Amino acid sequence: MSRIDDSKEFIPVRIAVLTVSDSRTLADDRSGDTLVQRLTDAGHTLAARAITTDDRALIASQLRDWIADKEIDVILSTGGTGLTGRDVTVEAHRDVYEKEIEAFATVFTLISMKKIGTSAVQSRATGGVAGGTYLFALPGSTGACKDAWDEILCFQLDYRHGPCNFVEIFPRLDEHKRRK
Repeated sequence: MSRIDDSKEFIPVRIAVLTVSDSRTLADDRSGDTLVQRLTDAGHTLAARAITTDDRALIASQLRDWIADKEIDVILSTGGTGLTGRDVTVEAHRDVYEKEIEAFATVFTLISMKKIGTSAVQSRATGGVAGGTYLFALPGSTGACKDAWDEILCFQLDYRHGPCNFVEIFPRLDEHKRRK
């Protein structure tokens, strides 16, 4: 159930998109294109975009670089969340998380169940926080990217969404690092 409070001003978020694939390029990255289109249509800013291969160390390195970039608030990755031997995106994300957002995976699975039934158990979508940055690992299918954006992220990344959202707690994500 989404509630947008139109009396509040929309706050654009700076989002980076990472595609994890051994075969995609920017020219044929449909899932990355889907995320870019949706986030920009919503009024957010594309802060960075890249493609990396299914290599845990390379993925984690790119995530860390973007976490360190104060011009990036959110990282969305697509691809590498399945069960095959090459699917290591979830592990790379967990290598950098300070806190995992366990309910993201649960809500994503519930949404997927409505669309693809029990095949939803094959996705390991995940979300977390590190260095004051939100990170979300989404499956590589365009349908899954649409579902994650349209039914979760577009609301949680909208400051006007109630009763609460990710944007309103940005200032408090790294409060534990401040001197008391």
